[in-house]
Amino acid sequence: MQHTDKLNELKNKKKSALEGGGAKRIESQHKKGKLTARERIDILLDKGSFHEMDMLVRHHSDSFGLDKQKYYGDGVVTGYGRIDGRLVYLFSQDFTVFGGSLSEAHGEKICKIMDLALKNGAPVIGINDSGGARIQEGVASLGAYAEIFLRNTLASGVIPQISAVVGPCAGGAVYSPAITDFIFMVEKTSHMFVTGPNVVKTVTHENVTFDELGGSSTHSQKSGVAHFNEKSEVDCLLHIRRLMTFIPQNNAEEPPEKETKDPADRTEPKLDSIIPASASVPYDMKEIITFVVDDGDFMEVHEEYAGNIIVGFARCGGKSVGIIANQPTMMAGVLNINASVKAARFVRFCDAFNIPLVTFVDVPGFLPGTEQEWQGIIRHGAKLLYAYCEATVPKITVITRKAYGGAYDVMSSKHIRGDVNLAWPTAEIAVMGPKGAAEIIFKKELEQAEKPEELLQERTEEYGDKFANPYIAAERGYIDDVIQPSTTRQEIISALQMLENKVDTNPKRKHGNIPL
Repeated sequence: MQHTDKLNELKNKKKSALEGGGAKRIESQHKKGKLTARERIDILLDKGSFHEMDMLVRHHSDSFGLDKQKYYGDGVVTGYGRIDGRLVYLFSQDFTVFGGSLSEAHGEKICKIMDLALKNGAPVIGINDSGGARIQEGVASLGAYAEIFLRNTLASGVIPQISAVVGPCAGGAVYSPAITDFIFMVEKTSHMFVTGPNVVKTVTHENVTFDELGGSSTHSQKSGVAHFNEKSEVDCLLHIRRLMTFIPQNNAEEPPEKETKDPADRTEPKLDSIIPASASVPYDMKEIITFVVDDGDFMEVHEEYAGNIIVGFARCGGKSVGIIANQPTMMAGVLNINASVKAARFVRFCDAFNIPLVTFVDVPGFLPGTEQEWQGIIRHGAKLLYAYCEATVPKITVITRKAYGGAYDVMSSKHIRGDVNLAWPTAEIAVMGPKGAAEIIFKKELEQAEKPEELLQERTEEYGDKFANPYIAAERGYIDDVIQPSTTRQEIISALQMLENKVDTNPKRKHGNIPL
């Protein structure tokens, strides 16, 4: 064979690989409102930066007619490229080839780039669009999934792992995204479930649609499986690019800094009057966050789930920070099971990847009731406590209003290694709210009083004057300073600069036993 013939052979093989499952299947993908595997990569990565690997891989099976269907690439495009000039590894499943189903060869391709990512300390982004295991290959396909799960686990906390679910993701396939750090889903086209609607109907006799069972709204609002619910695939891919600007390449690096023209010493007078006169009136904590951070730019995570707590990324003085904040407009900002788990996972991600934690506190306590107790609020609430205690990154806390009971301890208090703990003059730091405290402390006196309501009001005010303020905590050094709210931004940035070289460690151990 002449050199020209060999070059033509290579050219034809690569042309075939680029065609995926063929023009008709690509057209079908587009009719569903979905992009192809390669179109997704083009949007996600910097232009011209993608280097494909294993383009010419084909599956190894001859069973059930597979010997007559051998496509180059075998249903997944893998390789590496750049996002804002920074190296990332990725795989993008190709639904036009065997419905994106995972074979042994398909799995080997994914494992290869995951191994490279771990060796080279760069993030892995998985774009999932698959019918699941390739049934014709039997246990070889299941083994390939397990190989991926193992690598997800070993890479956890070492390199960032991001999953975009842009089509079906069912059965064993869901557990790889579940181990990764962030899951993006797309309205109408994304689905995740362990068993599909037909199996559910057979086993439990429930009639449920694909969307109801495992659509993006279900997982972003009810289950909390999805961190982001996007309106389109393009939005999804562009938001992944945005997320990458806040996080480092690996656990040995610092997050990227970004220059800002927002002055570090900027004051925000509106914060001086944002807290209502009545402690029972809510206000929007997101307003405080946007007033404080660089350019008002806040990328919220898990926005549609457990709205009583807010988590997300921002910058203060150009430095990336993870923000955790109670939300008084939702259930008065109380901590319940879902809020505790949501915040704990976020705190642990930030700690793993050297992202300082900024916590805004307005919490009346943990949610009471039989439902919460029977579902394990003690165990789940302890997850958030564990996460904050374990975290060794810089931790800055601002108490804006209520910090009651055990919830005060849990929300990054000085006692669990908070580095800089600040309070506004409106802060109320106590075991419980003044009225509840007065009812307990003065119980006998109230029982014997001629006018118990008047006496309760009097004793409530007495307790509030004495304890519902930040000054007793400040006297004991539990609060480092009581600050004017309008200066919050400059106080946080100053603290971050002071803590730049912080070193803290945990006892040597294999790993702790978080209360799962």
